[in-house]
Amino acid sequence: MKPTNPVNPMKPTKPMNRMNPDDPQNPGSHAGSHPGPRTGPTAPAAAAYDGAAGANLPLLRGHNAALVLDLLRTAGEAGISRLELAERTGLTPQAVSKITARLRADGTAAEAGFRASTGGKPRTVLRLVPEAAHAVGVHLDRDEVTAVLVDLGGRAVASRRAPLDLGGRPEAVLDIAVEQIRAVAGSAASHPRPPNQEQEQGQEQEQEQEQGQGLRQGQGQGQEPVRRRGARDTISPRGACDARYAGDGGEGGGDRDERGGGDGAGTHGPAAPGLLGVGVAMPGPLDHASGIARRVTGFPHWDGFPLRDALADRLDLPVTLDKDTNAAALGLAARAGAGSGSFAYLHLGTGLGAGLVLNGALYRGARTGAGEFGHQVVQLGGPPCHCGYRGCLEAICLAAVERGDLATAAGVLGEGAANLVALLDIDHVVLGGRTVAAHRERFLAGVSRVLGERPAGRGPGAVPVTAAGDGTNPVAVGAAHLVLAPVFGLRMG
Repeated sequence: MKPTNPVNPMKPTKPMNRMNPDDPQNPGSHAGSHPGPRTGPTAPAAAAYDGAAGANLPLLRGHNAALVLDLLRTAGEAGISRLELAERTGLTPQAVSKITARLRADGTAAEAGFRASTGGKPRTVLRLVPEAAHAVGVHLDRDEVTAVLVDLGGRAVASRRAPLDLGGRPEAVLDIAVEQIRAVAGSAASHPRPPNQEQEQGQEQEQEQEQGQGLRQGQGQGQEPVRRRGARDTISPRGACDARYAGDGGEGGGDRDERGGGDGAGTHGPAAPGLLGVGVAMPGPLDHASGIARRVTGFPHWDGFPLRDALADRLDLPVTLDKDTNAAALGLAARAGAGSGSFAYLHLGTGLGAGLVLNGALYRGARTGAGEFGHQVVQLGGPPCHCGYRGCLEAICLAAVERGDLATAAGVLGEGAANLVALLDIDHVVLGGRTVAAHRERFLAGVSRVLGERPAGRGPGAVPVTAAGDGTNPVAVGAAHLVLAPVFGLRMG
C-alpha cells in the first residue's frame, strides 16, 4: 500500500528532492545546525544532487545510503526488495546488498517477509525499523513549550507540554525547555531498540539477478560533499558514532501527553536510543543559518540571543533552530514527499504566520523572513499589532477570536489565504495551530468559502483547504523533522 499524502490525499507521494548539505535553506545544512560540543550520531552527508539515481564516488557513499534509507521509509510496512532498491536508485545490486547489510546489522532495517519472483527464489523484502533512532522536536510558543519524541518513521511516540513565558529571560526559558527535552527523551525507555540484526541466523547476502558492473555513473561527479564538524555517513541506532556505511556505495503508540512537566518515571531517564538531535521551532524573526533569535514579535529582548548554541551546549546534542511555521510546513512536506507541490501552511494560535513550500521545497527567504503572513497591513489605521504596525492581519484575526467571533476570524484568515493563493499560485492551503484545532470545522468552512469566491477556488483546479494531521502539535513534530530530513537525504529548502 502506497503511503498517504497528508497534505493532499488526492495526490500520490513521490520521492522528495535531494538536498545540498551546505545550503542555508536546507533544514539539515551546516549553516542551520550546531553539532554540539561532543561527537554524536548525526545525519549522513549528502551531495548536491538533483536526480534520484545513486552516485559512484567514494565520497558520496553516505549519499547512497541515504537514498536507500529514504526508499525504505517511503515503502512503509510493506517494505521493498533489494532489486527494487537497485532499480530506483541506479545502484548495482551488489552495492545495495552491502548497504542493506550494514543497515540490518545496525538495526535500522529488518526483513519484512518475501515477495514472489518471476524467476528463481522469492525476493526478501526489507523495511525501515522506525524505533531504531529518534529526534526531539520542541515548540517554544509564547505561553507554553511542547516537546515530542519522533521516530525514524515520523511518528510522535511521546510528548510533554508545560507552561512557559517567552517574555521571560532567555536563560529561564531554556531551563524549562531542557527539562521537557530530557523528560521526553527519557520516555523512550518504553520503546526498546531493535535487536542487533548481525546476530540473526541466516542473514541474506544474496545478489538479485541483474547484470551490470560498477555503479551507475550519476550526476555530481567530482563534487565532494562538505561535512560539518562531527558529521558521519550514517546514523547509529545505538547512539554511537558510526562511519561503517562509508564503504557501501562504491564496491559493487500512542502519543503520550504529560502536561506540566511531572515527576513520573523517565523524567531524568536514559536518552532515547539513537537520539539524533533536537529541532527547535519558535516565533520569528530569527536567523536559521546562525541559530540566533532576532526581535521576536512581542519579545524584542530575544534579539541576538544564540539560542541554538546555548541549547546545544546544555544538552550536549546537535540542535537546529527554525521558525515555527517553517517547521510545521517542513513536517507536512516530509511526509507528503515531492507530491506536496506548492502549498501554504497557515498557523493560527498565539499568533498568525505561514510556512511556504514551493515546488516541493521549504522556502525561508534570504534572511529566514519569508512567511510573515500575519503582518500584512490589510486595514490602514486599524488596530495596533505587537509588531509595531497597525491593521495587521494577525491583529484583526486574533481580536475576532478573543471576542468569540469565529465567523469573522475565519473570514479574515480566508481573505489572507486567498491573497496568498493569488500571489503564489499555490496548489493547496493547510490550516493548523491550537485555535484551528479547537474549531476545525468552523475554520475549514470559513476559509474554503472565501477561496471559493475567488477564481482560484472554482472549477476543476480549485485550491483545496485541509487541516494539519498532527492536531495541536504540527510545529513540534515538524521541528523533529529538522533533524530527521537529512538522515534520508531530503532537500527541503
